[in-house]
Amino acid sequence: MTVAAVSSFPRRHAATRRFTLGAPRSFTISADGESVLYLQSSGGTDAVNSLWRVTRDGTEPQLVFNAAPAETGALTDAEKARRERAREQASGIVTYAASASGDRVWFVLGGELHRVTVADGSSEIMASADVVFDPRPEPGGQRVAYVSGNQLRLTDGQVDSLVVGEDDPHISWGSAEFVAAEEMGRGRGFWWSPTGDRLLATRVDTSVVDSWWIAAPDNPAQPPREIRYPSAGTGNAAVELWVVGAESGPDVQVDWMLGEFEYLADVRWGARAICVVQTRDQRTTAILEIDPETGATSELQRIVDDHWVELIPGSPTWLGDQLITVVDDGAARRLQVDGVSVTGDDVQVRSVVGIHDASIVVTLATEPKNSVVASASSTGTVTPMTAEDEWSSAAFNGGTVVVTSAAEHRATSHHVRWNDGTTTQLVSLADEPGFSCTPHFAVVSSLRLETALHLPAGHDGSPLPVLMDPYGGPHAQRVLRVRDAYATSQWFAEQGFAVVVVDGRGTPGRGPAFEREVWGDLAQPVLDDQVAALQDLAGQRPELDLGRVGIRGWSFGGYLAALAVLRRPDVFHAAIAGAPVTEWKLYDTHYTERYLGDPRTYPNHYERSSLLPDAHLLERPLMLIHGLADDNVVAAHTLTLSRALLEAGRPHTVLPLSGVTHMTPQEQVAENLLHLQRDFLLESLG
Repeated sequence: MTVAAVSSFPRRHAATRRFTLGAPRSFTISADGESVLYLQSSGGTDAVNSLWRVTRDGTEPQLVFNAAPAETGALTDAEKARRERAREQASGIVTYAASASGDRVWFVLGGELHRVTVADGSSEIMASADVVFDPRPEPGGQRVAYVSGNQLRLTDGQVDSLVVGEDDPHISWGSAEFVAAEEMGRGRGFWWSPTGDRLLATRVDTSVVDSWWIAAPDNPAQPPREIRYPSAGTGNAAVELWVVGAESGPDVQVDWMLGEFEYLADVRWGARAICVVQTRDQRTTAILEIDPETGATSELQRIVDDHWVELIPGSPTWLGDQLITVVDDGAARRLQVDGVSVTGDDVQVRSVVGIHDASIVVTLATEPKNSVVASASSTGTVTPMTAEDEWSSAAFNGGTVVVTSAAEHRATSHHVRWNDGTTTQLVSLADEPGFSCTPHFAVVSSLRLETALHLPAGHDGSPLPVLMDPYGGPHAQRVLRVRDAYATSQWFAEQGFAVVVVDGRGTPGRGPAFEREVWGDLAQPVLDDQVAALQDLAGQRPELDLGRVGIRGWSFGGYLAALAVLRRPDVFHAAIAGAPVTEWKLYDTHYTERYLGDPRTYPNHYERSSLLPDAHLLERPLMLIHGLADDNVVAAHTLTLSRALLEAGRPHTVLPLSGVTHMTPQEQVAENLLHLQRDFLLESLG
């Protein structure tokens, strides 16, 4: 499909997967910093990623493996679930593993395990089981461990063998359980030793987790699909960690629970083997060193918080013998070296990217809307590597950094800063929205809430109906210095709305105290902030007609949209709630209990955050949208609220999406949802 063939914004937005296709992604830098591997498709409407390589010698990037001819076959349920957890919308090569030198790459394509020699692009299909998931090569060797069904297996290309597995369908080896992949950022379940003779592997038993069923109402002949879903207050999967011999199977069990911990958040096996563990209430996190010979563990650092301990990407890691962590300490999220904070109140550390010589490469916020890649010393000296008026992220190894940066006035760009100081720009083939998406930023209300306003191009200043377009929940921001993040908001503005995006309490970038304002109540603080920001902004911008205010959102944003018309019909006159969480007892343990506690201990937190008791209050138009194949926020959320509304005699609209998950990846569905939402808002707001 050519760009010219995709005309309207909703169609282009869907066909380009929100303008992400065609951009370089998934960077892997070789240990010597001399080459970079990455994935990229052939254009803005091509979803098939191929493997590319660029080297420091200044030559053009080379295509290592063209995935398009091999992109065949249906995905397994396990692969569909993995992509849903990773929010993966592309196809072709979507994930890969590379040797430390970057000379060989392994990936699954068309259901088969491929090994590619990067220098000449030659490839071979390795002997494996029928289903291959998460292949990882041994350090410096030829063998690859991977997951097939509930087994951990090993192949050298010619001979495939079982490492460990059990016949019990509820027990799996080498895979991440649901909450680890969905909420903790741990998408894997096995890790090679540096010597390549052993692995650390999880054994996951889901028999103690409640069975839920995902039906296909549009196909009554198809049986429902069983999932094991750990909803708040119920049992989690039992996760064990074992040292497993590559040839001999399970050896010793790692004692990581210590009678105290329930969540295995992360595992690393480099010069030292460590794991990160959490208590059920997430108020205590410990970093444990593992003795691979005995399975015994010793505590390196304990982090305690009155509300919850945040898991930070890249933390912990090592700078020589010094333990590097990121910890919420007082007014800031700080970089710590051996438990001592070395950054101050003026920055909020977002992630640890890597280690080089005596420096720690991090991303941090100097103000809530930005992300700066910086080099920090163990004494706390911070040297920015990117501009402060941008949103930047990075990959780092061998002294070479790949920087992805965006700003409110330009598209996202990607460039390599080699370890000799030279730079290579990587060309993005991603489409652009076709109109200016630059927002008008403002800081409003007594809480100094970050806000972005979008108006129709060339607007004459006359009053416009308002559309609030938030996410609004904890752990995510929407007001960013990223132009392309506002494409949909600007499209709604071009339909005749003043579109307002607000980051209220609970969102990151402002410090631990601001995030923890939502503990125990996910409803009132976030709703109050949307109202306060709207009213304060309207005092500054006469274009905002407060007599016609709509609100739309997805996931937590959908919850917030429904909450708004139920509790504040005096402010909000119509709402669209997409895949909303309506009853927090139906959402997963790790996310929900982080903010509301265990419902068996804090039932009042759940009562005041639920939408169901407020169903009888509805007096404004409300459209509920939900994918019936959603295994994250299951359709029961919308159907339960709809039943409560019906029982209260409150008219509303329900749009069920057969076969659609939380991501709504289908092009036609994604396209027409925008049209339907626009039409509903225009009709409801007059």
